Amino acid sequence: MSVCAFAAFTALTVLLLFVDVRPIGANGGEVGFATLNGRFYGITGVNMLLYTVTDWLGLVPIAVALGFAVLGLCQLMRRKSLLKVDISLLLLGGFYIAVIASFFLFENAVVNYRPILINGISEPSYPSSTTLLFTCVMPTALLQLNGRIKNKRLKHSVFAVITAFTVFTVVGRLLSGVHWLTDIIGGALLSLALVSAYAAAVLYCEALRTGRGKTA
Repeated sequence: MSVCAFAAFTALTVLLLFVDVRPIGANGGEVGFATLNGRFYGITGVNMLLYTVTDWLGLVPIAVALGFAVLGLCQLMRRKSLLKVDISLLLLGGFYIAVIASFFLFENAVVNYRPILINGISEPSYPSSTTLLFTCVMPTALLQLNGRIKNKRLKHSVFAVITAFTVFTVVGRLLSGVHWLTDIIGGALLSLALVSAYAAAVLYCEALRTGRGKTA
């Protein structure tokens, strides 16, 4: 799944550079899939309230990530060895680094700019960083909590709240009109690739730990 999602993300990124590229962005910025993106943008328009709300909600996954970082640090201090920290937390740290690296990569290697100016500035918009943040941090939080919450009713409630919260934010970001449709799709594909790779790495390491590495 990770390989397929990354291949799809790569293909979309390349196509955006060459297919139906026209100056429909803010300040005449060129945008790939201009017909599709332009028509969808014409339907949604701009909703700055949704933009502001989803922007502030971006603090939640950051807090969640910091929470797991603190958990890993506590385990390190208590167990006095990095090798004794839960492997899933160590891999999660590497995962967060990959997410941050992806953000900085596309901040500098610009594919598209936003449909509107933000504070008078034309900002990169592909892939949607808010979509990437939420769909990376929150699903991996679910993977972490799955083994840490023992009460089934509480687990189901927490999972439902996190899922609804994530869907609301991503859809809200799409409808706010500060991103093109392909920005949201690109963010979702990249996060699917990264989250799937993280989940596979955790499963493989657990298989090695329990002596099933060869069959895994």
